[in-house]
Amino acid sequence: MPDRSQRWLCTVCGYLHEGAEPCDCCPICGATGDLFDPCCVTEPTPATVSVDNWRCLNCEYVHQGIRPPELCPICAANAEHFEPLTETREIPTVNQQEPSVVIAGAGIAGVSAAEAVRKSSPRARITLLSREAEFPYYRLNLTRYLAGEIGVDELPIHPQDWYTGQGITLRRETELRSIDVRNKTLGLRGNETLTYDKLILALGSHPFVPPFPGANRENVTVLRSLRDADFILRNIHAGMPCIVIGGGLLGLETAAALARHKVAVTLVEGYGWLMPQQLNQTAAERLATQAAGLGISFRMDARIKQLDGDEQVRGVTLESGETLPAELVIMTAGIRSNSYIARMAQIETNHGIVVDNHLLTDTPDIFAVGDVAEHRGVLYGTWGPSQFQGTIAGMNAAGERIEFAGIPRSNSLKVLGSELFSIGQTRPEDGSYREIEETRSGDYSLFLFRDSHMVGAILLGDTRLSAKVKNLIEKKIQCTELLNNQAAGQTISSQLATSPLT
Repeated sequence: MPDRSQRWLCTVCGYLHEGAEPCDCCPICGATGDLFDPCCVTEPTPATVSVDNWRCLNCEYVHQGIRPPELCPICAANAEHFEPLTETREIPTVNQQEPSVVIAGAGIAGVSAAEAVRKSSPRARITLLSREAEFPYYRLNLTRYLAGEIGVDELPIHPQDWYTGQGITLRRETELRSIDVRNKTLGLRGNETLTYDKLILALGSHPFVPPFPGANRENVTVLRSLRDADFILRNIHAGMPCIVIGGGLLGLETAAALARHKVAVTLVEGYGWLMPQQLNQTAAERLATQAAGLGISFRMDARIKQLDGDEQVRGVTLESGETLPAELVIMTAGIRSNSYIARMAQIETNHGIVVDNHLLTDTPDIFAVGDVAEHRGVLYGTWGPSQFQGTIAGMNAAGERIEFAGIPRSNSLKVLGSELFSIGQTRPEDGSYREIEETRSGDYSLFLFRDSHMVGAILLGDTRLSAKVKNLIEKKIQCTELLNNQAAGQTISSQLATSPLT
């Protein structure tokens, strides 16, 4: 019997382990035991299954398989940049019946859920619904596809025959229209009805298009799907003026991809600098300088008044009165959850579909994961949490009792060819904070302290210290010695580089 007096939180993926000691290897993401923190006791959770994993040291993508991929599908790091995260255990057959598990949505959350259901329940009948005509693909790679770095054949998550081999019924161009929770049936487009025993909603999100006057003109688009990317590729040519609205990660990568095609691209951001959620002004300015070298122009602290033109967009007018010419406008202003079907079924929703620690909704046998799931008031909207949530919900739909306790707020990204890590607060709120900036060989680091504790950090360029920084912040480790040595002339970076992971 496991010791139910103690629980351990995986600080990488949010999995909760029950026992006197943390497990040697996280069954969800493969994290080692030193990356578990003690957690308060709630209701008991049985032991879990585990899988073989490889983690990309650059972007933290987790690959399932007996060997790492030749190239990371997210950041293109080669196999040498993957670390093994393997534990072998016999996987029990949880459900000897044949439960019907329907997964609505075939992004990474939905595909991860399907993988996990099959691993936990060899007999389960799995149906995966996708609105798109294409086989499920890595949505994060759309900007690389747009830039011409990869071909369309490199986008799919799995080859076509994988679904047949796993006994997964993949239904493409199939749209969920309604849920009858009383009779456990789904209404599909075309008046078709589908029954389920367990339902996993991985409905994803849609791009937010601000209601600017003229936003409905032709050649105003978003970048969310392969069709969007193909539309952009068909309509661009060298020298044409293009506006990207939104200076987050997607906006930057989209602008960089267009610049690769010699498009005259201008990025418009309403805040004073790029990626304001992840960066301070200094780091953002360094990133902007690098982006300008690629041929991207910027308008910061700029508000859109309207999109000009006739049937087709011809320009963007700012509230300052300046008009920027544009034959194509791409909106990258954030996303919104696709929660309306759950609302119609009277499943509890807020900004997304509300779920508990098992990723269950308030309706029996219905789970929600990925961009559409709101857990403890948080909508993650990023790749890693979607993959982890899909895995946990899939295991639970197959009969397990695995908990998701949330994922620490950190960002590990690769943007414009540079590696970036940010965590916690990136700007001081008042004079009680101590801000230490360091530069070396073109790299930039910011360490933010309060009351001798590190509360935030930015690493731009060299991100090898990210695990140690993350550990210091999340475990609230006293940093008095670090600060004293820094005052005596030793940099924070050099001290962390030679210290063990405490």
